[in-house]
Amino acid sequence: MEGLEVTVLLGLTILAGALLAPRIRLALPLVLVIFGLALGFVPALREVQLPPETVLLLFLPVMLFWESLTTSLRAIRRDFRYILPMSTLLVVASAFAVAGIGVLFGMPWEIALILGAAVAPPDATAVAALGRLLPRRMFMKLKAESLTNDGTALVLYAIAVSLAVGGQITPWSVTWTVLVSYIGGIAAGTVIAALGYLLLSRVSSTMVINVTLLLIPFSAFLLAEIVHASGVLAVVVAGLIVAYVSPRVTTASSRRQTDAAWPFGVFLLNGALFVLIGLEVQYVVHEISAAAIGRLVLVTLAVWATLLVVRYMFQLLSVPFQRSSAPAPPRGVRSRARLVSTVAGMRGAVSLAIALSVPATIADGPDAAGRDEVVFVTAGVILLSLLVQGPLLPALVRWARVPVDHADDEEYELAERAISGAALAALDDLAAEHGIGQEVRDRVRTEGYMMLEFANARALAREQAIVDAEADALDEMLDEPDPLATGGAIEENLGSGASLPSTSDSGDGNTLQMIATSADVDVMQRSPLIRHEEHTRLKLAMLDRKREVLLGLRRSGTVDDLVVRRISARLDLEQVRLQGIEEFD
Repeated sequence: MEGLEVTVLLGLTILAGALLAPRIRLALPLVLVIFGLALGFVPALREVQLPPETVLLLFLPVMLFWESLTTSLRAIRRDFRYILPMSTLLVVASAFAVAGIGVLFGMPWEIALILGAAVAPPDATAVAALGRLLPRRMFMKLKAESLTNDGTALVLYAIAVSLAVGGQITPWSVTWTVLVSYIGGIAAGTVIAALGYLLLSRVSSTMVINVTLLLIPFSAFLLAEIVHASGVLAVVVAGLIVAYVSPRVTTASSRRQTDAAWPFGVFLLNGALFVLIGLEVQYVVHEISAAAIGRLVLVTLAVWATLLVVRYMFQLLSVPFQRSSAPAPPRGVRSRARLVSTVAGMRGAVSLAIALSVPATIADGPDAAGRDEVVFVTAGVILLSLLVQGPLLPALVRWARVPVDHADDEEYELAERAISGAALAALDDLAAEHGIGQEVRDRVRTEGYMMLEFANARALAREQAIVDAEADALDEMLDEPDPLATGGAIEENLGSGASLPSTSDSGDGNTLQMIATSADVDVMQRSPLIRHEEHTRLKLAMLDRKREVLLGLRRSGTVDDLVVRRISARLDLEQVRLQGIEEFD
């Protein structure tokens, strides 16, 4: 098929999946994989191949960079003791366990190790697409693990391929490969992020800023490949650095454009990838002889089960080495949480890219049977993780009854009140600095107190809702429900919320109309245009003050990076509204 036909077909499939998934209550990636399998029954569509360079050089840099931008640095620092062994030692353990299974089923050792390297790492894009039902901290730990474990898998893959083609492997060469991959990847990502920072700090055009951001992941990947380091790790490091410095070197309008464009682009790439995974499964099934399919299906099931068992056992055995300052949850909760984390570790794009990268000629000859087996089993494991683990995960999360973490909500409310209070405290100084009249000053102060009261009321309402939910749960346990216990609180919250005045009803429209239609206007009075201009300047100065306080809260570790991102998005939207569409471009 031609490129345009494939593009239209993928677009229509993603559109159909997006329309159907909510109706049948299945996650969109699962629906798209099923659509890909169905399309694979058409011979012409089955021939649509997914070159490994496409995944490694087009799909992964964009998707991993966006996932890095939306990852919490504080969470990585807090759970580093968990993330480091899970992204290194667990990958190695999983790869060798899978290699052992492959050897038991008759695979050559080198081919089995390649298979182990391919399926060992959970994939960040699959985790992001299907793991958002998890508690926040568990989701962040799994996401950080998935972002950093690909480097380990690619090092193992390089070693396994070298063995398969007859290369010489020594302890020194393995050590050197690991050091170059990790240190080179971190260095490449840091260098590109630093260059991006220097450029972004000198420009203010929305388009220039976002073109720079688009080039950063591809440049980081390219530089890492030049020095034979991990391109995946370079993209992740660059993304984490850019996420931290971007509030100071980008503009409100550029961030609004980024937050709109990148999720849409990642959504399309993700959707196309899941459809192509389904097509790839159909392709390899039709390429392998019918006699070998039965054995490879058993290998696939055994490898998939082995990955789940190894992941669970590794978490269980590493508990003594992951001490935390936070109070430990009850033993039953920890066991259920480990099971949830095990099922949430799904395979995806990186595994398929590694499998497709296997050379067509391995082990001394042109026989590509080993490559076909690796691709078949890897695609089957991806399919099982998406179609079995994905639907199972929501029910498992409900069964595990992991305590709900309200830390994000509490930090959000704390930050909102802190930045609003700081802006109000600085209002008089800012007004004097910008030459703002008393009328506008009082108006902005009134708006600020209204927003602060709203933030306080929302925090109280959320705390009351938690108390009511706990009371309801206790009533259910005692089989003595008390419907009046929550009704009064709800009515009280609704009543207090209804009494809050709306900040949008300022009355300026009536004033403007009166002056515009009146025949007797005092031209010496302060016109609405002057008051509006002063109001805009003062509000923008207060927004700058809020951002300064917000970034201070992030530096001190009081507020999480993702909370800062949520509040910054709201402040950016308000700034764009104040400045107008002319300055947005």
